[in-house]
Amino acid sequence: MSLPIILASTSVFRQQQLRTLGVDFVAAKPVFDETPLAGESAADTALRLAVGKTQSLAVHYPQHLIIGADQVAWCNNKQLGKPMSVEKAAAMLGELSGQRIEFYSAVCVLNTASGCVKHHVDTTVVQMRELSDAQIRRYLAREPDAIYCAGAAKSEGLGAALLQKIESDDPNALIGLPIFWLVSCLTEFGVEVV
Repeated sequence: MSLPIILASTSVFRQQQLRTLGVDFVAAKPVFDETPLAGESAADTALRLAVGKTQSLAVHYPQHLIIGADQVAWCNNKQLGKPMSVEKAAAMLGELSGQRIEFYSAVCVLNTASGCVKHHVDTTVVQMRELSDAQIRRYLAREPDAIYCAGAAKSEGLGAALLQKIESDDPNALIGLPIFWLVSCLTEFGVEVV
């Protein structure tokens, strides 16, 4: 019998991704400082945050599989997080117009019964279209949840219209959860997804 699953995330996007797999889980809010560290690469930040979120809930869920995830975007030699406001999203999209962006989507699974930890970072490269200020304003008016997405481009929604090209081994990773890897990992932990 597999252990109960906890998703260490309040992200509605990640919760929906896990629901799509038909996996029973409970979402819990992790308590972890998400501030990037000086000199840390975007991939390392994403992984540290995914692991930290998972570990922050371990004491509360001692006989569970805890899934933590995080995503960091990288463009023009800087990390991009979630803008969290329309003004910041508009500025971010203005800077990203026509640019190549790397998204690092990290996932960690912790078996708190055994202490076994597995993690993975998926890299997705996105080429943004050239965007006018008017296009950015219209997009943000029609896709208000974009402010909660790294890089402000909600690719599973209208944000797909902002993108010119995506290079990825797992298109789910851009939404926030590398599903291909996660399914294999859950199988190793005794969770049959299919």
